[in-house]
Amino acid sequence: MHRTRALARTLFKWALRSALGVLLFVASYAMAAWILPKVPVNNEFQEPEGGQLIFIRSNGVHTDLVLPLYSPTIDWRKNVPFANTASKDSAFNYVSFGWGDKGFYLETKEWADLKATTAIKAAFGLSGSAMHVEFSQEPIVDSQCRAVRVSEATLARLSEQVEAGFMRGSAKLPVWIAGRYYGSNDSFYEGTGSYGLFFTCNTWANSVLKKCGLPAALWTATDGGILRQYP
Repeated sequence: MHRTRALARTLFKWALRSALGVLLFVASYAMAAWILPKVPVNNEFQEPEGGQLIFIRSNGVHTDLVLPLYSPTIDWRKNVPFANTASKDSAFNYVSFGWGDKGFYLETKEWADLKATTAIKAAFGLSGSAMHVEFSQEPIVDSQCRAVRVSEATLARLSEQVEAGFMRGSAKLPVWIAGRYYGSNDSFYEGTGSYGLFFTCNTWANSVLKKCGLPAALWTATDGGILRQYP
């Protein structure tokens, strides 16, 4: 009887400490997710007179970086060819890049398709990463899309940072995930790194902007932390 009671007390203490630990983690994460996106970096940035326009676009949850299809330093048509899209249409002048969890990208076309297992794997970086690429004309600036003019040097750095998000194959080209699309003019590629609670799709986009000297948040898990830097 005494052993049973002692075991019960031990289990209760363990469960209580675990519950408190989870609550502390959730509270700490929520506080960081609320405070850190409001701390700006690179807010001294000024748009140059020349250069090219890039766009920072959100679908309400996820942030894409939209770059010119080609520039003096890179021609994206060679790395992510039109032939890898369903339409194979080449009548575009911009290309967007969105890094994220591979399982979420490939298994969750609509929010209704989201499975608990997919969400858990994404949260803990268990399914790898992928890059979503979509060709388009120049985006329309609105509440979910910001335009910013950058120098050729900054555009080159942006391209380098985006390229680093692609896994490279034997020919040193991005590894295409064949036959997976959202629409007619997009495609998916194997990514580098792992998605997780502390490094989301939006964290990736924010990190690229931050490394290139563009306005960004100190850290953010959401699209709002990025868009608020571009009023």
